[in-house]
Amino acid sequence: MVKAIGIDSGTKSMDIFGFDDESGEIIVDVAVDRNEVTKNPRIIIDILREVQREHGKIDAIVGPSGYGIPLKPAREATDEEIALATFITKSDVERRLKIVGLRELMVLMREAEDLNIYFTPGVIHLPTVPEWRKANRIDLGTSDKIFTVALSILRHAEKEGVPYEKVNLIAVEIGFAYTSAMAVKGGQIVDGMAGTAGFTGYLGMGFMDSELAYALANTLEDFSKLKLFEGGAAYIAGIDPFKVSPEEFVKLAKEDEKVEMGYRAMIEAIVKDVFTLLPSTEPDAIYLSGRFSRIPQFFSDVKEALEDAFSRYGFGIEVRKLESRAKAKEAAEGGAVIANGIAGGKYKELVDVMKLRESSGKIFDWVKLSERDKLKAFERLEL
Repeated sequence: MVKAIGIDSGTKSMDIFGFDDESGEIIVDVAVDRNEVTKNPRIIIDILREVQREHGKIDAIVGPSGYGIPLKPAREATDEEIALATFITKSDVERRLKIVGLRELMVLMREAEDLNIYFTPGVIHLPTVPEWRKANRIDLGTSDKIFTVALSILRHAEKEGVPYEKVNLIAVEIGFAYTSAMAVKGGQIVDGMAGTAGFTGYLGMGFMDSELAYALANTLEDFSKLKLFEGGAAYIAGIDPFKVSPEEFVKLAKEDEKVEMGYRAMIEAIVKDVFTLLPSTEPDAIYLSGRFSRIPQFFSDVKEALEDAFSRYGFGIEVRKLESRAKAKEAAEGGAVIANGIAGGKYKELVDVMKLRESSGKIFDWVKLSERDKLKAFERLEL
């Protein structure tokens, strides 16, 4: 019997899901407003301790790990590893961006000796991604994107009755800030179009034209990470994403031409993310997850756009909704599945196939610019 919990650190909420693999009982399924976590990261520790008091010792908890740390118990994480997993400038620390709350939570998790917490890798740390695909990349997929992939592999294996190593798919998470897509071949992540390095998301523009990056770097006195959360579909649509809900955005896109432009940009971006990954895998299915996938009209429109694009090239790939038991986001259940495997539960083989234990390296290791060593300054950020 293994009790396991996963924690997904989203932009809008931090989601916690846990289960007992013998009884199948869900022991926790909650979403906490991310702003509240930023104000007081200890909220998450308190929830975990309450679950442990109610259900007994939790065998493994997979904590939020930002850009990722090679798989290890949280208590073994160094200051440098936590700084890299949450890297920001000192001025952004002073602005108290949400990632500052995440950093403080990771420190609290390291200190919580009564909780068996693990930090996990980002896609960049995985040995299953060829090195040439890592070149000059940082955000191939944050640690929570691996959670989504783990659940996608599990669901596909269950549905099709195949072993994990026979699973080939693309997992797409459409979140409030970003859209990320991960390519899976033989049950392993082999490529990613993720977040700040993919096509347009709802808040974020995704990857940035290098000329625009140059212009901003030489125009703005203090380039904040906040800029990475701008320029996306909501901004193209001309709406305030913090006043207009995703559901309202989808509805307005059918009524307002300008909003429709942003909507089309977001749908087309998902198609482009998926097609960009086709050289890396031959998917048997596409799995959609994340906040936007739960909006029926949006899911229908993405499914139609993808399947229409496939048909134009003479092949068909089924687009599926990633099924989850969680009221919280799907990635939280995926994190719990990984935690179960780490603890030697029924999903141990999945963790082994994905080679999460063989993760290694640092997020700047694959930068091929001559000035790469200067990036090591981020390793000395104060915690």
